[in-house]
Amino acid sequence: MNLPLKLTILRIVMIPVFVAVFFIEQIPFNFAISAVIFLLAAFTDFLDGYLARKNNQVTDLGKFLDPIADKVLVSTALIVMLVPVGEVIILPWYCSIAVAIILARELVVSGFRMVAASKGMVIAADKSGKVKTFMQDLAITVLLFGADIMPGTYSIIGIIGLVALGIATILTIVSGTECIVKNIAVLKDNK
Repeated sequence: MNLPLKLTILRIVMIPVFVAVFFIEQIPFNFAISAVIFLLAAFTDFLDGYLARKNNQVTDLGKFLDPIADKVLVSTALIVMLVPVGEVIILPWYCSIAVAIILARELVVSGFRMVAASKGMVIAADKSGKVKTFMQDLAITVLLFGADIMPGTYSIIGIIGLVALGIATILTIVSGTECIVKNIAVLKDNK
């Protein structure tokens, strides 16, 4: 088992730790600590891909596990944590709409990639998708920190988190649309 694959597995293992710390209120600054755990897990996503490409250690298992680890990490943060934190920091409806849009895009693009794979095509992540992921990770981290450090809709951290989440949501729509438009041939029937 190579280092990039170990980092992917570490990311998967960090998810329940992240959730547990978030919900254990007896831990001082549990939201901020969960933000650090999330940030470290998100960093392993960048690091495992970089190391796999740099050291020519790309494996089929890594190609399979990496996107799953990614989607589970972000989905967990969005569903289990961001909506409740949104009630503390920002308007809950805003978080709920952002979460719905982000998760819908992930499902649509994942389904699109599955259809492409069934036709022997690979749709790699492009730059807009990577920027979208960065903004999602930033928004989640800032909102989690803000829930402990400066709770409240109009705190500076809350406003930064709100703006980052808005940008992440817009980038989610843009990158999802780009992915489908650039690869529309996937949906054409081969006869």
